[in-house]
Amino acid sequence: MEKLMLLTAFAQVLLTSAVMIVMGRRRINAARNKEINASAFRTMNLTGANEQVIATSRNFDNQFQMPMLFIFSVLFILQFALADIGFVALAAAFVVLRVMHTVVHIGSNSVRLRFRVFLLGCLVLWIIWIRLVLLALL
Repeated sequence: MEKLMLLTAFAQVLLTSAVMIVMGRRRINAARNKEINASAFRTMNLTGANEQVIATSRNFDNQFQMPMLFIFSVLFILQFALADIGFVALAAAFVVLRVMHTVVHIGSNSVRLRFRVFLLGCLVLWIIWIRLVLLALL
């Protein structure tokens, strides 16, 4: 089970890396198309950038918020030798929801759908943490 837990964390790392690549490509294209000045990258002032550039940049930043709490939970689960099918299933669900959130955010950017997927991902993460704390303390 430990290896499967580690794979869920690695999947989150892959997602973050994929978003970084998409973000980089979109920023470069925007600079080439003169939508933003290359000097804007000094301070990351993306004023004038298209919605795709901004949404992808925000999504990349978002990968270092709730997903970091997920990575910490995986580390604690592994440290306390608590990995089981329940944690693996919850972790996989969290990563799938993060992928869905990213696809919506950097794709159609439907705010209502994105928010619902985000909240569901948060709920799964809270369940992971509550279960982790209960099992670690009992």
